[in-house]
Amino acid sequence: MDALHTSDSKLRRNLLVLFAAGLLFWSSMASLLPTLPLYIQHIGATKQQIGVTMGSFAIGLLLCRPYLGKLADERGRKIVLIIGVLAATGAPLGYAVATSVPVLMALRAFHGISIAAFATAFSALVTDIAPSNKRGEILGYMSLVNPLGMAIGPAMGGYLQESAGYIPLFLLATTLATLALLCTSQVVTPPLPPTAGETNNAKYKFWQILLSPRVRVPTIVMLLVGLAFGTISTFVPLFLKSTQVDLNPGLFYTAAAITSFSIRLFTGKTSDRIGRGLFITIGIACYGVAMFLLWQASDAVDFLLAALIQGAGGGTLIPMIVAMMADRSLPNERGRIFALCISGFDVGIAIAGPVLGSVAETVGYRDMFGFVGILTCIAIVIFFTQSSKDLHSSMQFALGRGRDVYALKEC
Repeated sequence: MDALHTSDSKLRRNLLVLFAAGLLFWSSMASLLPTLPLYIQHIGATKQQIGVTMGSFAIGLLLCRPYLGKLADERGRKIVLIIGVLAATGAPLGYAVATSVPVLMALRAFHGISIAAFATAFSALVTDIAPSNKRGEILGYMSLVNPLGMAIGPAMGGYLQESAGYIPLFLLATTLATLALLCTSQVVTPPLPPTAGETNNAKYKFWQILLSPRVRVPTIVMLLVGLAFGTISTFVPLFLKSTQVDLNPGLFYTAAAITSFSIRLFTGKTSDRIGRGLFITIGIACYGVAMFLLWQASDAVDFLLAALIQGAGGGTLIPMIVAMMADRSLPNERGRIFALCISGFDVGIAIAGPVLGSVAETVGYRDMFGFVGILTCIAIVIFFTQSSKDLHSSMQFALGRGRDVYALKEC
């Protein structure tokens, strides 16, 4: 990790504290991933109610992400980080006492604020710190908090729920988030540098930013990938149970986290040299392959293979989208740009629960995964044809043979 070794000691310490906070935060979030759908089912919810309840998580994301992005630009990244970990601390305690679907829906919406705040501020802060010529590499390393947390959290949560029940599981999630809050309090955030054109950029409105060419296509891609991610996070434990495959759902998410972790060690550094486009294409394709594998899955090996490929997709796509949007934004608008682009992902998660829950009621879980696989193919077509100013340059960028025409020279 040359980029970290060549950094000064204060920067290195700040990155390590931020890394610890991120690892604890994502471990807390992921500890509930394989267990919460089962808990909702346990209190008597139908398939569609499970989907709606899990999808309610995105309500908090959608409502709060744009405001929190603006807050991160205007008041600093640290206050938004703290908001995120406070929400992650309180929500599991609510789950522990909730006994009805409406209450769980409200708690899920509140819990969604945690990712809206933490993920936006975390990416913006790392981008602020990282030298522009090593941005992809450092973002890749720091984004390891997600797959590591996704490896640790589901395994801990799944086995704790099996051995001790739901209440100790929710207390574990709260404890991890509390430790993340302690680490966050030690993070030092640098002041944003003055930027040419700052006054004009500060006046950009929501729709002006969202509909601009540099943001619109990545947001649509994230919407379609969010559908795939929301489907996996909501319905894989239930699909496993319905097929009676002998596999702990936590191991599915742990397998995905392993490849997500591994691939981030080199994609970020490589993308600094050859561009982000090729890796975004590969990431979307991996999600598609994983969906079609789940469509045909019949034993534990099939499920684990799908998990490994999906993890590779997530580990490639998400950091590359963040790096690409960092290339396309100025420091004083970075929080809003990240918030709006990732909001596409949030919408996908929100739609996945209720809409695909209805699909599952009609055709079953298996064919539902096949349907989502088709949607990821559409995402590839959109990125191939619309990611730049014309068809030829879009294809060149998507294949790693052309530059990003929307990247800013000084950012």
